[in-house]
Amino acid sequence: MYSYINFSDIIRDAWAGYDPSRTVRSVVDISAMVSTNHVFRVKFEDGGFVIAKCSFFGKFEHFKEDHTIINILGNNLPPPFENFLARSLMKGDEVYTFPYKQGIMDAWVVFYNPIRIDQRLPRQLEEFHIRKLGGELARFHLACKSINPLLPHYSKTLRIDLNHLLEIISTEEGQFEHRQHIDDIRRQCDIFFENCDKLGYSRFVKLPVFVDWNIGNFSVTKDVGFFSRWDYDWFRISSRMMDFYFFSRVCSTIGDRTLFSYLIDPLMEERFIWFLQEYHKVYPLTEPEIRFLKEAYRFFILNYVIKFGRYFFHQVYATRLQKEAYETYFPSLDKHFDAEKILRALGL
Repeated sequence: MYSYINFSDIIRDAWAGYDPSRTVRSVVDISAMVSTNHVFRVKFEDGGFVIAKCSFFGKFEHFKEDHTIINILGNNLPPPFENFLARSLMKGDEVYTFPYKQGIMDAWVVFYNPIRIDQRLPRQLEEFHIRKLGGELARFHLACKSINPLLPHYSKTLRIDLNHLLEIISTEEGQFEHRQHIDDIRRQCDIFFENCDKLGYSRFVKLPVFVDWNIGNFSVTKDVGFFSRWDYDWFRISSRMMDFYFFSRVCSTIGDRTLFSYLIDPLMEERFIWFLQEYHKVYPLTEPEIRFLKEAYRFFILNYVIKFGRYFFHQVYATRLQKEAYETYFPSLDKHFDAEKILRALGL
C-alpha cells in the first residue's frame, strides 16, 4: 500500500523542520517488518544519530497527545524507572511531531534520542523470569499511577475507540471492508459495553499503559528488572488490565514466535498465573479487574486487529489475523476463558 512512498524524503523534511543546521547523511530503515509503521536510524554528517518513527494509523492529534504524555511520564517516573522510556526530541516546550500529507496519504513523524539496551528475554521464559516480571510490572504500574496527577487530559477511551469502529462499519468503505462480519462486530461491541457496565469499568483506576509488551519492545537487567522500552504504538491511559494479555503471551509455553496469532489461551496457562501471583503480592488485583481480562482481550481484537489491522499490520498478517478473529478468537472467549480459575489462584 505504501511501497511508492519515499520515506527517506519524509524523514529528511521532518528533520529540516526540527534542526536544518544539522545535515542528514543517511536514513536507514530498521523496522521489524511486521507492521506498516517504519522506524529509521537517522545519521548526521557530524557522526551522531537519532531514531525516527513514521506512523500511518489513527489520528495525528492522538499521536501527538500520546507522545506528549509519554514524555511527561518519562521525565517524572521515580527510580528505578527514571531512564526506562526512550525520550522524544523536544522543540521549545513541546514534543516535536511532523505531520505529512500528500493526496490521500497521511503520516506523521517523531524523533527519539537513542536508548541503551541491556538483556533480551529468551524466547521461552523460565519460571524465574516469569515471577520476576510479574513483580516488576506491578512496581512499574504503581510508578505510573503516581504520575497521574501530572498528566494532562487524555482524549481516547475504550468506548470512543469502539464507537469509532461502529461508525466505520456504517460507511460505504467500512461496509465493503467488513462486509461479511458487520453483525459480528456490532454484537461483540455490544457485549463489551454491557460487560464494562456490569463490572464497573468506569470506576477502575486509569493509568498509562503500553498494551503491546512483545519482548522485542523492551529490555531487562540481568535480574529481570525493566531496563529500557522504545515502542509506543498502542499507548493509552486506561485500566492496568490492558497490559496483561501481551504478558500472558510473553509467559506462555509457546513463547515468542515469528509466525504469531492472538489466541486467548495464554491467559489461562499456569505460567501466566505465576506472573499474576507475583504481581498481586505487590499491587493487589480485584475480582472485577480479573473478570475484565476477558473484555480487555475482546477490545484488543476489535480495536487493533479488526479496526486497525490493515493499517498497522502488513497485509499478509492483517488478512490472516482478521480471519482468525471471526473463526477462532471471538468464539473462544466463552469457551476458553475461566475467570474462576484465576480468582482461586489469587485467593479472591
